[in-house]
Amino acid sequence: MKAFLTRLFSGIVLLALIISLGLLGGWPLYAFVLLISLVGFWEFCRVFHLEKSLPGFLGLAFTLLYYFCLRPAGMSMEVGLLVVLAYLVFLMGVYVFTFPKYRTEEIMAALFGMLYVPVMLSFLYLTRELSAGRAQGKLLFFLIFICSWGCDTCAYAVGMLLGRHKLAPVLSPKKSIEGAVGGVVGAALLGFLYGRLFFGYAGACAFICAVGALVSQVGDLAASAIKRNHDIKDYGKLIPGHGGILDRFDSVIFTAPIIYVLAVLLLEGTAVMG
Repeated sequence: MKAFLTRLFSGIVLLALIISLGLLGGWPLYAFVLLISLVGFWEFCRVFHLEKSLPGFLGLAFTLLYYFCLRPAGMSMEVGLLVVLAYLVFLMGVYVFTFPKYRTEEIMAALFGMLYVPVMLSFLYLTRELSAGRAQGKLLFFLIFICSWGCDTCAYAVGMLLGRHKLAPVLSPKKSIEGAVGGVVGAALLGFLYGRLFFGYAGACAFICAVGALVSQVGDLAASAIKRNHDIKDYGKLIPGHGGILDRFDSVIFTAPIIYVLAVLLLEGTAVMG
């Protein structure tokens, strides 16, 4: 009971924080996303024992540089991409000039870690800051959490009530196919209602949330697979009752870029929300 209450309280506080930052946007959200990106990357490095290594420290440095390129005063995704490429070059330089200190797998883990955590999470901020002339970034930002955390909640409820067939029995024995379907349908319904109330384009929001929910479940299972491969229970203990940043934002990591891409495609392709 105590563990449940701890998890519930932490979840409420986190949800309130997300709503507040989503409404504010700008520098407060930017600082928050940067912080969870740094912590999340560090959690990922610990899995591969890179937290005290040169590739790990380089990853933190280039994460800061990447986010500097995305700062509210001068957002530039193109320069951010160049930073990621520069990180690859530096990593390969470390690999070559310190050989054989680091294994190929460690260098690849350091590169993947930056792409998987800081870069993917940056789309939380990028989605919120979509030009007001082209989209309501504030409302699009909340779609990320509606389809990821909404999918989690609906999948859990449907799985508990109707779950019979295992989705990934080795990786996650408690997840069911029925729950997965319920999560997608539930997220689509939440997106429909959200779009009807705030956007006026319920169908588009339902579609975005359905696709986002599918991807969010891949993100959830991918994070679980990494933990299983490395025999760890949680990535960290930062959020009481939930674990680390990667434990709580595992599905959001995948959902944020998808929402951004779908929003831009729909806005530029069919102008359904602009």
